[in-house]
Amino acid sequence: MVLALAQQAPIIVRIAPTRDPTGLAGVLLGALGLTGALVLGALVAGALVAGILFLVRSRKPLDH
Repeated sequence: MVLALAQQAPIIVRIAPTRDPTGLAGVLLGALGLTGALVLGALVAGALVAGILFLVRSRKPLDH
């Protein structure tokens, strides 16, 4: 009985290596997309403030 337990085949479990679903390219594109959105928002806000300043100053005559 002891001899039968000692000669059993070992159980081998293989764990397949997992791949990162995002990868480096996905992370870089995501970062560039976020940066692009922030830059675009800043440009739109700057153009809006410039337009408001232009309208306010063009309606008010110069004092000199």
